[in-house]
Amino acid sequence: MADSPPSTAVFMHRSVDADGLSVHVAEFREAHRRGGDRPGILFLHGWPENWGCFQGLMPRLSREFNVAAIDLPGIGESCTIPSSGDKRTLARSVRAVLRELGWKNAHLVGHDVGGQIAYAYLKAYPGELGSAVLLNVAVPGVDPWSEVERNPHIWHFAFHAVPELPERLVARREAEYFAFFYDALSARPGAVAAFARQRYAEAYRRPEALRAGFEWYRAFPQDQRDNTAVKQQQVHTPVLYLRGGAEQGIELERYLDGFREHGLCQLSGDTIAGSGHFSPDEQPELLARRIEAFVRAHARPARGAAGPGAQVGPQLPSAGSPPSAG
Repeated sequence: MADSPPSTAVFMHRSVDADGLSVHVAEFREAHRRGGDRPGILFLHGWPENWGCFQGLMPRLSREFNVAAIDLPGIGESCTIPSSGDKRTLARSVRAVLRELGWKNAHLVGHDVGGQIAYAYLKAYPGELGSAVLLNVAVPGVDPWSEVERNPHIWHFAFHAVPELPERLVARREAEYFAFFYDALSARPGAVAAFARQRYAEAYRRPEALRAGFEWYRAFPQDQRDNTAVKQQQVHTPVLYLRGGAEQGIELERYLDGFREHGLCQLSGDTIAGSGHFSPDEQPELLARRIEAFVRAHARPARGAAGPGAQVGPQLPSAGSPPSAG
């Protein structure tokens, strides 16, 4: 049997203008191919990570979807500092990135803080996404948030919210500080690889980047107010909520109940076996398969519902369109 032709798929990097912010976008695709009409998955990382936490998932998913990941504003190669760390502001930037990508059928996958941003997007721009996947995250104002805040093992939420002190103590010690969380919150120490740890530390090495990450925590009170204000707003976009099977503490159903109480009407949930908090690093193949099946199920019209050339999902407004009421 003849060997398969070598793949020409590569990671391609560019910066896009997201409403005045320069945002680094990494795409995995054939060098000659543009997006076309395939469904697109945009990945949003959390703390302390950058776009690279999804590098192990993107090649598999690129067989069927457009795939891209960003450095969140202020982190890594996204050098422009956002005006605020609140998740609704960051969701607005993500929306601008999606407009630049030009996908007709967009899906968000957010890990940790990225999941909080994806949730804010669902509420701020209802109906624009084909689906969303929220990974390893508690969302401010959504039960069991108050219990998460009180958990002494989640001490860093309060510490990171202190003005200036975290920057002074962590600067030039990013790798050592981050390593504590990779080992404490993973299913096993060492599950986050050494090369990934180095890459993440570099992404926060600039003082402005380190501060941008801590500002996400300082914005939690505003996030809680924003999310409480839209509690009764229903979201009909399909959402998958995943936690690591080895994550300690509150059971999965409590999180699902909280999301349903806050209006997520098409919600499903499960755990990723053999994973703690850092599922994209710990179990990339398992996670990619779950995302692949979920997005595939919600990226195509129902059988018989549309003919060739029909629109396959929600479409983002063109640049300059007003946001939906939130």
